[in-house]
Amino acid sequence: MTAQLFVLAGPTAVGKGTVAAAMREQHPEIYLSVSATTREPRPGEVDGVHYHFVSVEEFDRLVADGQMLEWAVVHGVNRYGTPRGPVEQALAEGRPALLEIDLQGARQVRESKPDAVFVFLKPPSWEELVRRLVGRGTEGEEERERRLATAREELAAEAEFDVTIVNREVHAAVEELVSLMVDPSTDL
Repeated sequence: MTAQLFVLAGPTAVGKGTVAAAMREQHPEIYLSVSATTREPRPGEVDGVHYHFVSVEEFDRLVADGQMLEWAVVHGVNRYGTPRGPVEQALAEGRPALLEIDLQGARQVRESKPDAVFVFLKPPSWEELVRRLVGRGTEGEEERERRLATAREELAAEAEFDVTIVNREVHAAVEELVSLMVDPSTDL
């Protein structure tokens, strides 16, 4: 196992969070970064586990103090970002680290950490992506439309990534991701 930084990104509702959570449960030896966000928690989300839920003022302070590895305003509304310290500590300890972030964040990380491995999580089809977004029932119609518009742009960025994993089934996607992370001889 190598102390390498991996970045998992893809369109909204593709299952990034689900794949990352399953990986965390099955492979605790891999560090999974917990992002900070200014959005309100969804039902069942736990502060410090799913996200660090912070105020806009606190988020802006973290950015100003250089404590974010990357950050972005997502869907034109809420801020999301990756606290720098825990990621750097995991890598220093020799653990592989995974950032589960959006396209804007992945582009920022590519600028500051070009040796990271960038993994694009893709849906099996556009129709399946729409079904997943509608099916989770966490957004209203206006938010859903905004997320789908963003998803079209995000899907167009697949070529910017080193590897693509199609998320047909969570367990298979997790195993493909983990095999990349734990076997340095895997062809990228």
